[in-house]
Amino acid sequence: MRRRSIAILCLALAACSRSGEDAPMSGYVEADLVYVAPSAAGTLESLMVKRGDRVARGQLLYMLDAESESLGRKAAQARSDSASAQASNLRKGRRPIELKAIDAQLAQAEAALAASRSTLQRNQRLVQAGFVSPLTLEGLVAARDRDAARVRELQAQRVLATEAARVDEIAAAAAQARASREDLALAEWREEQKRREAPADAQVFDVMYRPGEWVGAGSPVVALLPVGAVKLRFFVPEPSLPRAVIGGEVRVSCDGCAPGLTARIRWVSPQAEYTPPVIYSNGSRSKLVFMVEAEPGDPSAFKPGQPVDVRFGRAPE
Repeated sequence: MRRRSIAILCLALAACSRSGEDAPMSGYVEADLVYVAPSAAGTLESLMVKRGDRVARGQLLYMLDAESESLGRKAAQARSDSASAQASNLRKGRRPIELKAIDAQLAQAEAALAASRSTLQRNQRLVQAGFVSPLTLEGLVAARDRDAARVRELQAQRVLATEAARVDEIAAAAAQARASREDLALAEWREEQKRREAPADAQVFDVMYRPGEWVGAGSPVVALLPVGAVKLRFFVPEPSLPRAVIGGEVRVSCDGCAPGLTARIRWVSPQAEYTPPVIYSNGSRSKLVFMVEAEPGDPSAFKPGQPVDVRFGRAPE
């Protein structure tokens, strides 16, 4: 009878030990939601989704009124076209019709020069014959020199008309064109910010605004629950903290859940959470708990906010 009593006592102690080791730890399901918000304020014009919808990456979620951004984009487009045209124009010579005008002026100047030279030559002979005063030659020489200078001027203009502008002018115009293109890109970006798309495959968790309402800058309009964004948070008592190892497996159970659910620990809080309002002592330190996060093996089996019971499983190999 004594041996039987000792065996029963040992079994009871072992059962109590196993029960203590497998005592469930309280926790809950949480989700890393993605809040899709506009960068600028505006009136919500269109809402393409509702709560519970499944959306794919790149799918349009909502649109804000973008009339002012559209006008700004068109103005920036006009400025960009103007700057680009000016830069292109400086790289070219004059138009053919302008070259013809210069050629006509040059022909007139050459004809005037030929006439002034002929007049000078005739009067030089008359001066030698004594029919004309030598003083007259000074005016004729000045007229010839004037017509010759006019011909050289038009010849230089003709050469200049076939060449591009100076290098510095072209560089300045090119820089202005680049700046105008950047302004256009900024205007397009601002207009695009009024159209928000889903950043990943997800489920619409919540919708905060309705069409016609004013949305402030940075105010989320749609909250998304991406695929695999569910996580478990539970609290480990201080004596069991050594068992909470990164990569370790835990067993999870909850009301209405399928059996055999597991999760893998991915983070352990470095400090105590939810400490009770008692004076710390060796006798009360077992009341300290540490928050632990785990990634469920089957995220679709859980709902955000759902309470769960967690037990330690196998340690990572």
